[in-house]
Amino acid sequence: MTGKSIKPSVAIDVGNSHIMAGLFLQDAKKDGLLPQPNRTLLLLTEQWDPVELALWLEPYRPADVDWFVGSVHEEASTDLRTWLDREQGSPAVQLLNFKDLPLMIEIPDPAAIGVDRLLGAVAANRIRPVDRPAIVIDLGSAISVDVISATGSFRGGAILPGIQMSGRALHAFTDRLPQISVGQGSPPSAIGRSTDEAISSGIYWGTVGAIRALLTELQAGMSADPMVIVTGGNAVLVVEALEVAVRHEPHLILAGIAIVTEKIRNLEKGD
Repeated sequence: MTGKSIKPSVAIDVGNSHIMAGLFLQDAKKDGLLPQPNRTLLLLTEQWDPVELALWLEPYRPADVDWFVGSVHEEASTDLRTWLDREQGSPAVQLLNFKDLPLMIEIPDPAAIGVDRLLGAVAANRIRPVDRPAIVIDLGSAISVDVISATGSFRGGAILPGIQMSGRALHAFTDRLPQISVGQGSPPSAIGRSTDEAISSGIYWGTVGAIRALLTELQAGMSADPMVIVTGGNAVLVVEALEVAVRHEPHLILAGIAIVTEKIRNLEKGD
């Protein structure tokens, strides 16, 4: 492959609520730095349109790039693969699993862990100090709080309902509580003066309190202060309220996919 230019790659993070796509024009080669997508696209998992993805990719065609997919939603990733298989030029697609990742996993059944959590750990290992563990908080449809040891292994963590999921659950399982959305802006007052405000307060401060408690418990078993990394669509809602030093990385999972892409390509070249 000497002298052959490397194709751009598209990293696809297929979540339960959203699909995030990132175009990477170069491989991620610098230790200590996270690869950043040249551009991104956010789609709804249940309503995504291949035309929108194709338009976003222009001037590249689907076959002009290599596709690397990390998915926790089987139906959506199957639909994506079906669309790409029908495209002219047979685009190269790889659906990632734990065996593809440059990551030690201290879990009895690694296949049962969402690949998004593992990809976050891969990216965390690129940026954490070598002598410090890390805690990765991903605030998506669900919230995961995961531990990466000082030696770089994924040790597991905790999962709790996400902000929007909590709001939907209160509405679905009660007779009179409305469904509300906890939006951007200033944190809600702890004292809600209406039902809507009370729900917003409970969801927001309950989420913040749960994450704070988990951080305290997880740090108690560590020999060094961890690097705390926050990602996910709802990260900006709570990052200031956690009262600890955090690193906000909006594209952490896409960066993890890009790092795995580099590893796979190096293996193919024999490096």
